[in-house]
Amino acid sequence: MLHKTFWKNKKVFVTGHTGFKGTWLCLWLKILGAKVVGYSIDIPTRPSLFNLTKPDVRTIWGDVRNLKKFKIDISKEKPDIVFHLAAQSLVRASYINPITTFETNVLGTANLLEALRGSSVKAAVIITTDKVYDNKENRAAFKETDPLGGHDPYSASKGAAEIVVASYRNSFFNDHEYGKKHSTLISTVRAGNVIGGGDFAEDRLVPDLVRAILANKDLKVRHPHAVRPWQHVLESLSGYLLLAEKLYAGKKKYADAWNFGPDGYDVKPVEWIVKKMYAQWGPGRTYSFIREERSHEAHYLKLDITKAKKNLGWAPQWELEKALDMIIEWTKAYRDKQDISAVCKKQIKEYSEAV
Repeated sequence: MLHKTFWKNKKVFVTGHTGFKGTWLCLWLKILGAKVVGYSIDIPTRPSLFNLTKPDVRTIWGDVRNLKKFKIDISKEKPDIVFHLAAQSLVRASYINPITTFETNVLGTANLLEALRGSSVKAAVIITTDKVYDNKENRAAFKETDPLGGHDPYSASKGAAEIVVASYRNSFFNDHEYGKKHSTLISTVRAGNVIGGGDFAEDRLVPDLVRAILANKDLKVRHPHAVRPWQHVLESLSGYLLLAEKLYAGKKKYADAWNFGPDGYDVKPVEWIVKKMYAQWGPGRTYSFIREERSHEAHYLKLDITKAKKNLGWAPQWELEKALDMIIEWTKAYRDKQDISAVCKKQIKEYSEAV
């Protein structure tokens, strides 16, 4: 459970704050009373949740690949806590622009870590992905200690980012020098397939599904039997926030890698998601399966969240059907041109009360 007053007046630096997950995080941080500075190269989609909600944060426009500017900006801001979400986050896009993907996800992470050396930052949470693991398709749930890998450029770039973080943590932010040569604790977090209102990314199931519904068009489903650990965006963010509190308090055992995902019964195939959302929207919605030659994607992915439950005290609060209900509520409000910022804050309040 988050501490009620911890975040009040904390200065928080969020990279990638204009993205889907970054915007939800900024909205929640402001509700908690934090002073938020965002760092992004651009607003990644049109429309965007960031433009719809206009979070009350100060924005610095910058590229995490530019180490010189990045270091100067973090040094000037003197944040207490950093959340690093800036990334090229799409598998398919990584096949089209692999070099950009590696530069952003690996070099960008290394630049952040370099900027943290000698900084005022006490806690840094670096967001990677559930796809960092060496997936042999054996239907086992991945633990944080399992080997890293990555078949596609996106997954490989995030696996490499994990290795970079571990290297910096061992070399410059290690336990035995904490409080002597440095005062920063760093964690990486690996979330499941995050879903929620306001995701306008291309080539992602739920955004594609919502676009099809709103346009009254047939949805083309490519991988109906692919199984993923679906979870509402607020689930993973609650884990990130809780972890940051522990790091800030100087609890060194939390400076490690963490999985945040759903309970096993909410690990579902793509077709289940489509059928469930269409059933909740009502009759008249159609979809079809298509076959196309495309690059490799994992068929089965599941996370073991035992560590987060036992050691962090975190657990999923919303079952998958509830998460889909929240997406439908958000989407209907968007369709009806309601105040989207108010809708997001309402859902954050509802989730916080569940916790």
